[in-house]
Amino acid sequence: MSFWAQAWEVARTDIRIESRAGEVFKVVTPFAVVALLVFPIALGFQLSVVREIGIGVFWALSILFGMQIALRQSAADSLERRDVQALLGVDPAARFTGRVMSATLLTLGFMGVLLVAMTLLYAPSLPDGWAVGLIVTSALMAVGLAELGTLAGELTAGLRNRANLASLIVAPLAIPLVMGASQSLEALARDESILPWVLLLAASALALAVGGVALARPLEEAAQ
Repeated sequence: MSFWAQAWEVARTDIRIESRAGEVFKVVTPFAVVALLVFPIALGFQLSVVREIGIGVFWALSILFGMQIALRQSAADSLERRDVQALLGVDPAARFTGRVMSATLLTLGFMGVLLVAMTLLYAPSLPDGWAVGLIVTSALMAVGLAELGTLAGELTAGLRNRANLASLIVAPLAIPLVMGASQSLEALARDESILPWVLLLAASALALAVGGVALARPLEEAAQ
């Protein structure tokens, strides 16, 4: 099988496993929507403030729960499954790519549901041209989170406290993603170009992709 055929097969398997478990849309997404309800209550239902912070809350929850989705995908990759894939001759870089593809799709689906819920609950004030900016930045952030979570899972494969260590790796490295996504709409509100922030997101995603593919085989050998 070619590289992309292997990657697609890995992604398809992950999506099929998720469709059976339903953790992303039956557990993670409802908790994120409930979290949206907390902020208006804490602010005493001050509608002007709620509308102002709506998009910021969306980005914050997208990062927090998006990391959970990406890390959950990596945590489901047991050593036994990795051994089977190695015996089948699956390229470690293709496995990394496939896991990123599936995590990106799940994260985008989660963010879409969260955006609809945030819009209904907060009725936020959004600048002109927000739709295109939000679509682009959300897509890049989803890719970056998927790459970051998958790479953290590879780095911590086989370790006892894998989940905790992976979270410590993801949190600080997600800062460029948070900055790029949140500041893009702020730039639109100031009638400025969002290109610098989109480039920051794209550069972060590209760097994580290169690092993940380059380290895939050495990390595979170290985990054995």
